[in-house]
Amino acid sequence: MAGGERQFKRQLELNLSDESSDVRKRVEELRELIEHHNYRYYVLDDPEISDAEFDALMRELAALEAQHPELVTPDSPTQRVGGRPVEGFAPVAHRVPMLSLANAYSFEELRAFDARVRRFLGAAAHNLEYVTELKIDGLAVSLIYEKGRFVQGATRGDGEVGEDVTHNLRTIRSIPMKLRGGKELTLDVRGEVYMIKREFEKLNEERRRAGEPLFANPRNAAAGSLRQLDPGITASRPLDIFLYAIGYSPDREFHTHMEVLETLKSLGFRVNPHIRLCRDIDEVIEYCERWGERREELDYEIDGIVVKVNSLSLQEALGATAKSPRWAIAYKFPAKQGTTVVKDIKVQVGRTGALTPLAILEPIELAGSVVSRATLHNEDMIRSKDIRIGDTVIVQKAGDVIPEVVKVVKERRTGNEREFVMPSKCPECGSDVVRLEGEAVARCVGVRCPAQLREGVLHFASRDAMDIEGMGPAVVTQLLDRGLVRDFADIYYLRFDDIVGLERMGKKSAQNLLNAIEASKDRGLARVVYALGIRHVGENIARVLAEKFGDMENIMRASKEELTAIPEIGPRIAESVVAFMSQEANRGVIRRLREAGVRMAEDRAGAGDLPLSGKTFVLTGALEHFTRGEAEEMIRRLGGRTSGSVSRKTDYVVVGRDPGSKYDRARELGVTILDEDGFMKLIGRDKGLDRG
Repeated sequence: MAGGERQFKRQLELNLSDESSDVRKRVEELRELIEHHNYRYYVLDDPEISDAEFDALMRELAALEAQHPELVTPDSPTQRVGGRPVEGFAPVAHRVPMLSLANAYSFEELRAFDARVRRFLGAAAHNLEYVTELKIDGLAVSLIYEKGRFVQGATRGDGEVGEDVTHNLRTIRSIPMKLRGGKELTLDVRGEVYMIKREFEKLNEERRRAGEPLFANPRNAAAGSLRQLDPGITASRPLDIFLYAIGYSPDREFHTHMEVLETLKSLGFRVNPHIRLCRDIDEVIEYCERWGERREELDYEIDGIVVKVNSLSLQEALGATAKSPRWAIAYKFPAKQGTTVVKDIKVQVGRTGALTPLAILEPIELAGSVVSRATLHNEDMIRSKDIRIGDTVIVQKAGDVIPEVVKVVKERRTGNEREFVMPSKCPECGSDVVRLEGEAVARCVGVRCPAQLREGVLHFASRDAMDIEGMGPAVVTQLLDRGLVRDFADIYYLRFDDIVGLERMGKKSAQNLLNAIEASKDRGLARVVYALGIRHVGENIARVLAEKFGDMENIMRASKEELTAIPEIGPRIAESVVAFMSQEANRGVIRRLREAGVRMAEDRAGAGDLPLSGKTFVLTGALEHFTRGEAEEMIRRLGGRTSGSVSRKTDYVVVGRDPGSKYDRARELGVTILDEDGFMKLIGRDKGLDRG
C-alpha cells in the first residue's frame, strides 16, 4: 500500500510538471503572438487580426499570469501598464550626450552649412551625402535595451542628464519590449515622443468638459503626458514615437546613418517613412521646400527638417562644438504670422538687470498656442520699427517658439496711437537705468533690485541649474517678500518653520522642498557655475570651466589670460567671469554656499597622478577580456577619458574584433592604434590575466 501511494504521488508530480511546462509554453507563445501583432498594428500600420481577436489573446495571457504569477516577466505585454504612482523622476546620466542641433532659418543658411562641412572635410567631401528627416515637434527620449530587452527610458533633460520615465514609456505600444532578431543586443536608441493632432484635439475637448486647463499644443500635451507620476494617466493618453538614431551600440558598428535607420526598422522600431537620402544641398533644399508646403497634410506636427551627413566616418571627422554636432543642422520652417493690436507696452527686469520691453497684445492663436505678449527686445528696435501703443501689428513666432512683432500696419493708424518712452528709473526698485556705450540694452544698476533677485533665484533653482523641485515663482516671491532669502546662499539656510508658514504650503510640501534643497547640494560644479547667473556663461561654458579648473576656488582665481587660453572661451566671456568673481558680494555668496555643503569640486581628485591622466581613448570592435563598458570604466578610473569619435586630439584607438570606421579614421590621422594586448600592457593588466 505504501509503495502504491508513493507511485501515485510520483505520477501526480509528473502530471503537474507536464501541466506547468505546457502553461509556460503557452505563455511564451502568447507573448510572441501579442508582440508580433503589436508590431503589425502600431509600427507597420498593417494589422493581421481584429481588435476583438487581439483582446482575446491579451485576456488569455493575463488569466494565465494571474494563475501563475511566477511566470510574469517585466517585458510581458501585460506589464506595459501597471505599477503604483512614483514620487518623482530619478536622474539618468546619458552614456552618450543628447546634443541639441544648430538651426538654419533660410536656404542661404543651409548652403552656408554645406559650405562649412565641405571646407572642414576638404578632399574627403567628394562622397558627401545628406539624410533629410522630418523634425517631429515632440519630446526627445533615450531608450536603453540590454540583452534585447527594454530596461530604461529617459528624457533628454539638459543633454547630459535626463529623467527616468521608464514606466511611462512602457505604456507606448509602438515601443518594443523586446527587440526583433536582436536578443543579445545592448543599445541606446533615441526618438521623439509625440501626439497626433486629432488625438490632441480630443484630449483638450475632454479637459474642457472636465474644467481642466487646456494644453497649448500637441508638443506640450506629449511632454505633460510623459511626465506624469502615475503611469496609468500616461497610458490613457494617445502617445506615439518615431526613432531616429542610435546613441550607443557596443555590439554593432555602422558605416552610414541610413544603415542605422534600416537597422532600427529591422529591430522593430517605428521609423518615419518620409526620410530621404540626398546627393547634394540642392536636393536637401528641394526636400525642405516640398515639406514646407505639405506639412499640414501630416497628422502630427513638424517644425522643420533635420539634415545629417550620411557617412558616420565623416561625422566623426567633423566632430562637435560644445553645443551641437558640426555634421547636422535643423532647418526651421518660416515662422507663422498673424495680425493683432498692441494694447500696452510693459517693461520686464531680468536677472542681469536688463530692461526688456514687452508688447501686451490682443490675444491671437499662432502655431498651436495663444499669444498675448511679444518681446520688443530693446528701445532701438521699438524706434526702428516705429511701434506705438494702439498699433495694429504683424506678429510671428520665430522658430515657432518666441513671439515677436515683425512690423506695424501703418495704414490702420487712427491717430490715437501713443509713443512709448523707456523709463529712466527701474520700474521694480526705482534705481537709475543706464545704457552703456555700444550696448543696445538698458540696465538697472540697483544692487538690491527685487526683480533681479527674483529672476536670479528662479534661475538658480531651475531644472538646468540646481534643479530644486518645488521652488517655483510663487514660493520664491514669498521667500523674498518675507526677507527669508536675500541671496542664493540663503536658500540652504532655510528651516522647516520658515517654509511651512508660506501660503499653500503644508507640512508634507515643506518637507519635500527641504529634501529637494538638500539633494541639490550634490549637483556638481558645472551646475553651480551655471546657477550663479554669470553673464554670457551658459550651460556648456559652465561645463567647460568645471572640466578645466576642477574647483570653484580655481575658477575664482583664474585670470583673463588663463580663461581665453581655453578654446571655447573668448574675451567677452573671460571679462564677465573675472568681473563677477572680483565682486566681494559674489565671493561671499560662494563662500556661504560652500559652508552650507554645496559641492563645488569635480570628482577627479588625484587624477593628475594617474597613469592615463589627460589621455583620450576611442574603442572600436569587440574586446575579448572586457565588455565595452568595463573597458571605459577602467580608463576613467585610471584618469583617462573616452570619446565616441576619432579626431586629431585622440591619443589612442583600442581595436578589437571586427573594427568599424573608427579604425580607418585612426589610420588616416596617424593616431596610435592598440590591439587588446597592447591596451592591457598600457593599463598594467598584461600579467596574470586569466585567458582561459
